[in-house]
Amino acid sequence: MAAPGLAIDFALAGVAVGSAAALSGVGLVVCYRLTGVLNLAQGGIAVFIAYLLRELAVVRGWPLWLAAAVCLLLVAPGLGVLLQFGVFGPLRRRAAGVGEQVVATVGVLVLLIGLVAAIWGTAPLADVPSLVPARTFTLPGGRLLRLDTVAQLGAVLVVTCAVWAVGRFTRFGVRSRAVADDPVLAELAGVNAEAVGAIGWAFGALTAGLVGVLLAPLVLLDPYGLPLLVLETLAVAVAARFHSLPVAVATGLALGIAQAELAWLHPPGTLMAVVDAAQSNLFAVALLVAALVPWGAAEQGLVGGGALLAGTGARRHRDGWTPLLCAVVLLTPLALRGGGVRALLTVPGIALVLLSVVLVTGSGGLVSLAQGAFAGLGALGTAQLASGQVPGGAALVVTVLGLAAAGVLIGWPVVHRRGLVLALVTFALAVGLSRFVFQQPYATAGLTAIRPSFLRSDRALYSAELAVLAVGALLVAAVRRGRLGRALLATRDHEAGAWAAGVAVPRLKLLVFALGAGLAGAGGVLLALAGGAFDAATFDPVQGLLWFATVVVTGVDSAAGAVLAPFVLVGLDAATVPGMSAVAVGALATATGHLPGGLIGWARSRLGASS
Repeated sequence: MAAPGLAIDFALAGVAVGSAAALSGVGLVVCYRLTGVLNLAQGGIAVFIAYLLRELAVVRGWPLWLAAAVCLLLVAPGLGVLLQFGVFGPLRRRAAGVGEQVVATVGVLVLLIGLVAAIWGTAPLADVPSLVPARTFTLPGGRLLRLDTVAQLGAVLVVTCAVWAVGRFTRFGVRSRAVADDPVLAELAGVNAEAVGAIGWAFGALTAGLVGVLLAPLVLLDPYGLPLLVLETLAVAVAARFHSLPVAVATGLALGIAQAELAWLHPPGTLMAVVDAAQSNLFAVALLVAALVPWGAAEQGLVGGGALLAGTGARRHRDGWTPLLCAVVLLTPLALRGGGVRALLTVPGIALVLLSVVLVTGSGGLVSLAQGAFAGLGALGTAQLASGQVPGGAALVVTVLGLAAAGVLIGWPVVHRRGLVLALVTFALAVGLSRFVFQQPYATAGLTAIRPSFLRSDRALYSAELAVLAVGALLVAAVRRGRLGRALLATRDHEAGAWAAGVAVPRLKLLVFALGAGLAGAGGVLLALAGGAFDAATFDPVQGLLWFATVVVTGVDSAAGAVLAPFVLVGLDAATVPGMSAVAVGALATATGHLPGGLIGWARSRLGASS
C-alpha cells in the first residue's frame, strides 16, 4: 500500500527537525543541571551563530569548515563563558530569585535578536549553507535518506553519549553532580561552582549555536522566526524534567517525526483545520501538555524559591512626590498639539499590563509569564464585542470581569506551582494562547475595535484611558496596603511561615492571580481601542517576556515604575527605530545581577547613601 510507504518517507524527513529539537533539549538540560538557570536565551544564541556563519561563509568567502569551527568552537562557547561571568555569576552570588534569572535570560535573548537585526537587517535569507551536503542514498526497500539527516541524528547520539560518559566516569562529572545537587555544599567541599557554571553555559551556547546552524538551511533565516522556533523546543527539556537525557532525545525525535507525519494527513471537513494547526504548532502543544502534567518529585528540585527578589529583602517605599510625578507625566500629552497624543495612546494600556505584573509577581511572589497573554485575551474580547456593536465602555467591563473569572479557573491548577515550574507553566499557557487563539483566523479574522462616538478623538480616548489607569492603580494600591498587603508580603517572603501564621495561601494566590488577569485584560482593552483592531503580534509570548523584564528592570515592587516605564518604551521607539526599546530593556536586564531592586531600587539606595 502507498500509505505505509508514504508514512515511512515522512518519518525519515521528520528526523532532521527532531534531531535539532533533541539537541536543543540536551543543551537545555545540561545547562540547567550545571547552572540552575532556565536558558530562555537559547533562541537568541542560535540565531546569532547562524547569522555569523552565513556572514563568514557566504559574504566573506571563508571555507565552510573554517567558518563553522570559528562559530561553533570559539564564538559560541566564548559567549557562554561571558554570560556566566558577566550576567549569571553575579546573580548566583547574591542568591537571586527565579524571576531575576528568567529576566536575565530574556535580556540576553532580546539583546542578541536586536543586535542581529541591527547588523544584518530583518529581511529573510534563504542562502544559509548546510554543514553537510544534501545528498541522498537509497535504503533497502527503495527508501531515500538524506546524508544531512543521518549526520544530525549521529551528532545528537554522539553528544548525548559524550555527556553521559563525562558525567559518569570523570572527576568533572562528580563535581558537576555535586553542584547540581547543592551548590553551597559543593563550594564548601572545595568545588569551584563558578567554573562548573562557565562550562555549563559554554556547552549550552555550543548546542544552541549548533541547533541554529542545523535549522537555518531548513527554514528562512530571519531574526524573529528562528528564535521562536528554537524557544518552542523547550518542550523537550520540560518533558525530560530538566534531568533525563534519554527522555529529551526520545521526545525531540518523536515530536519531529509526529510533526512530519501530520503533514500527509488530510481528514475531511473541519478536522483538516485542526490537523493543520496541530501540525504547525506541535511543539507548542507539547510544551503546554508537558508543563501542565504534574511534576511529582521533580518539582521540588525546580522550585528555586518562590519570591522574585530572593535575598534582597526589598520593601515598598512610600513618598509624596511619586504620585505627583506620575500625574504630571501622564497629563503632559494632553498639552501636546497635532499627533502627539496619538503617538502615546498605547501608554496607559501597557502601564496596566505592567501594573498587573507588579501585583502578581512583585506583591504576590508568583512568577507569572502569562500577563501578556491575558492582555491579548482582553484585546480579542474587546474587538469581538466591538465588532458586534457593543459599546466600548460595556466591552471593557464585560471583558475585565470575564478575564477575572477566567483567572480563577486558570489560576486554580497554576497557583499551586512555585518558582521555575510556575514560570514554565504560565509561559506554556502564553505560547498556547498565542498559537491556537491569537494567530488563528477563526478567532481574529476581520476584527476591528470601533471606538464609541464620544471617544472618537484621540484626546477623549487618552483621557478615558487615564481614568481606567487611575482605577487600576488605586486597585493595586488598595490590595497592597492593610491586612491583605501584609498577608501578601508574608506569603511572598516566606510561604511556609505564612501558612504557620494562619494565612490561607492558596486562596490569597488565587485572588491575586485573578485580579492580575483582570488588570492585564483591561490593559489589552485599551491597546485594542488605541490601535483600532486586534494585532496578534502585540501579544506574542516574547512581547510578554519583554513586558515582564521591563517591570523587573525598573523595580518589580514599584507601581510608579510600571506607570512611567511605558513612556520610555514608546518614546524610545518613536525617537529612534522600532525595537530599540527592546534592545535597551535587554541590555539592562543582563545587568540585573548588579541592580538588586531594579533601577528604582538602585536610585533609592544611591539617594539614601548620599543623604
